[in-house]
Amino acid sequence: MTSSIHVRVPGKLMIAGEYAVLEPGGQAIVAAVDRYMQAVIKSDESYMLSLPQLGLENVTWTMTDGKITFNSASPKLAFLKSAIQLFHHYLKEIDVQPRPFSLTITSELDDASGKKYGLGSSAAVVVTIIKSLSEFYSVALPILDIYKLAAIAHFKTQGNGSCADVAASAYGGWLQYAPFQAEWLLQELNNETSIVQILRSEWPNLFIESITPPSQLKLCVGWTQSVARTAPMVAKIQQLRHDQPELFQQFLENSKLAVQQVVRGFKEDDPDLAIKGLAGNRVALMQLSDAAVVSIETPTLKTLIQIADRFGSGKTSGAGGGDCGIAFVKGEAQAEALEKEWRKERIDPLNLKVSQIGAERRMQTDD
Repeated sequence: MTSSIHVRVPGKLMIAGEYAVLEPGGQAIVAAVDRYMQAVIKSDESYMLSLPQLGLENVTWTMTDGKITFNSASPKLAFLKSAIQLFHHYLKEIDVQPRPFSLTITSELDDASGKKYGLGSSAAVVVTIIKSLSEFYSVALPILDIYKLAAIAHFKTQGNGSCADVAASAYGGWLQYAPFQAEWLLQELNNETSIVQILRSEWPNLFIESITPPSQLKLCVGWTQSVARTAPMVAKIQQLRHDQPELFQQFLENSKLAVQQVVRGFKEDDPDLAIKGLAGNRVALMQLSDAAVVSIETPTLKTLIQIADRFGSGKTSGAGGGDCGIAFVKGEAQAEALEKEWRKERIDPLNLKVSQIGAERRMQTDD
């Protein structure tokens, strides 16, 4: 019998602080959700990777001087390549000999029919690889180091981003998050600082803290049946940041105050304060949207939020422009009434709950 290691990693949902969290000193609230990426890894005669839902089966690779060459040129492998390469670089530093394995990854983050919800698949897949390899090689890593390795791999591939989604997939639960100083990490990587040393270092500005929502607060998630196209919006908002720095700075301040209000509501078990903070973050995002002349709220998202505001408060989740909207309401009855109204407008309530568990090894063996 060949023993297989099973790993499970949750997706994420941005709750508050979008766009602001990309800036130094920005803050956000992010939650892990109970849609998962699953991995099975076991010893094999050669290195092999399968992602059946992406049409990538039995992808093999060779490693020369720490560089991986896949037998497939698919761009879908970019994040995986970065994570595998980084981890093997780390293994070399800690004197662990690599050995061949097969790794199969499947995902529940999108619907079986192919609907994309925007639950953070690139972050989840990087965390999945790091967690799977740490278990396969019996390298005991604290959760912060899982996050750091995944954040390095994700950041190197994407070239930007807050890595809040990486934190959610690694830690699970509800998180208050502030990003690390990107320039510092880039400098360390450019200086060829060892991965071991980067892991040991305190990352400037990084803040990750688990928070507990008020007992009466309910999170509702609605899908607009359209996929977000975020790149053009991000470009326009970056242009605003350059052209009107004072206005952009005001947005950052308003967003931070709203996030802090939500956090205070959580810490004081006050659902009304959390609902008010979420509404405040929506106002800040709308001011940003108007100033940058971008549609963070599509017509359907606007409808979703207007309905949510009758029961509590609502806003976009993530960059906006499609995907999901969220709502905070008090109690199950309000949540059910809200979702009923959403359905009338062809907005799909998603049966999502916050996953209290982050990246984990599942206790299973198979042939």
